Amino acid sequence: MKLYVWLFFVGILFGCQSQTKTDEQSEDKKRPNVVVVYMDDLGYGDVGAYGATELKTPHFDRIANEGIRFTRGYASSATCTPSRFALLTGVYPWRNKNAKILPGTAPLLIDTQQETLPKLMARAGYHTGIVGKWHLGLGSGNVDWNTRVSPRPNEVGFDYSYIMAATQDRVPTVYIENGDVVNLDPNDPISVDYKNNFEGEPTGKDNPELLKMKWHHGHNNSIVNGIPRIGFMKGGEKAKWKDEDMADHFLKEAQDYVVQHKDEPFFLYYAFQQPHVPRTPHPRFVGSSGLGPRGDVIVEADYCFGEFMKTLEEEGILDNTLIIFTSDNGPVLNDGYFDDAVEKLGNHNPKGQLRGGKYSLFEAGTRVPFITYWKGKIQPAVSDAMVCQIDLLASIGALVGLNPEGNIDSENLLPALLGENEIGRDDLIIEATSRTAYRQGDWALIPPYKGPALHKAVNIELGNDSKYQLYDLSTDIGQQNNIAAQHPDKLESMIKDFEAIRGDDYGKIQDLELK
Repeated sequence: MKLYVWLFFVGILFGCQSQTKTDEQSEDKKRPNVVVVYMDDLGYGDVGAYGATELKTPHFDRIANEGIRFTRGYASSATCTPSRFALLTGVYPWRNKNAKILPGTAPLLIDTQQETLPKLMARAGYHTGIVGKWHLGLGSGNVDWNTRVSPRPNEVGFDYSYIMAATQDRVPTVYIENGDVVNLDPNDPISVDYKNNFEGEPTGKDNPELLKMKWHHGHNNSIVNGIPRIGFMKGGEKAKWKDEDMADHFLKEAQDYVVQHKDEPFFLYYAFQQPHVPRTPHPRFVGSSGLGPRGDVIVEADYCFGEFMKTLEEEGILDNTLIIFTSDNGPVLNDGYFDDAVEKLGNHNPKGQLRGGKYSLFEAGTRVPFITYWKGKIQPAVSDAMVCQIDLLASIGALVGLNPEGNIDSENLLPALLGENEIGRDDLIIEATSRTAYRQGDWALIPPYKGPALHKAVNIELGNDSKYQLYDLSTDIGQQNNIAAQHPDKLESMIKDFEAIRGDDYGKIQDLELK
């Protein structure tokens, strides 16, 4: 009799445990996956849904037409490293003096004690991963690429990382998985230096006969795959990537990540390298756009995104995945190589109706494609709410029920991102090569800065002027008419509000970092 009683209670106990486990699994499935798709140098006018007519982007267009297409979506900076810092930390990049375009040997920019988006998601019970471009520094300033690199993305919240250290045009030209260089031969160690070349190593400057892509400015150091890079590298031959395969390579890693973690809630930061230089489309995409390599790699990126979406659908999790699609800064054509980006542009305008581009304080520097998509949850709409990538930390935190820790500039705009309203930011400080400017409602304020008005190498207006610039974007989205003199009260008010956030030492003169 006692045995029956014991077995009865054991059955109840195991039944409760089984039910608890089932309940936890069900709860996991209810929590939406979150994927941030981050393009590199994709302009406001580079996507069909944003007005491109000469360039076909059907997969980008699909989520824009079936989700929320924001007309006033911003990166926090007109260059890559600062924007990536802001996206992951929710902090304005100008608050960190080191948040500038980093060399491949720079130390980790994000403090390991700092709040980050992946840390927040991990606390919410999510598995976290990054695939693609990093460009936020690695190690502590003296990296030995032949041992496990630390600190790395894993130390700022990512459970899994498969990255390139900086950019496709910078050394080291290798993939790094959880801190280890992929396919590294210990008998062929890697050495990297951004100041001095290694004896006997050819360079783009001295050995043009070895190049399959010619450099225009700033890209004439070590040669990898016939392409001259920024910085010097020796060794690691088996570990070096093949540029033309990079898009497919990162796509497979992103797809594998989804398949491996489809049964648990996950956060994936999928950071594309396109259309950043060097533009190296796979042979099957060469000539696909009619606009040269820059157009071809955008077509390639659109294809890869479509294949990634197909994986989410095939694994049965597309309707439980929030996708946020955007770009780290505005467009640039000639950014260091001769690749026909200018010559074959035709009628395509990467910046759309906007003025400026990468490196610029004008709108095209930071106003970028910004789309949210969640099948069955977000209804198709076009939103004029002002949203910024810096707000993803607080907004996604609200989605998973957590408040970010520490001092942040991120605002909770989740209702706007989900299409529940069109209430965005009241104001925003944007940054370009250490200079800052201010957006408030429909108004754009650019303080006076000394320096060139035009970045001659890339032929982009920087926004520098000897006097304050004020634009009403509701009537002058192309920023052709400086109306500061006609609106002295508005100018004074905006300067006061700007300085209340930024401080009055934002600098009337800065050394421009144009690399």
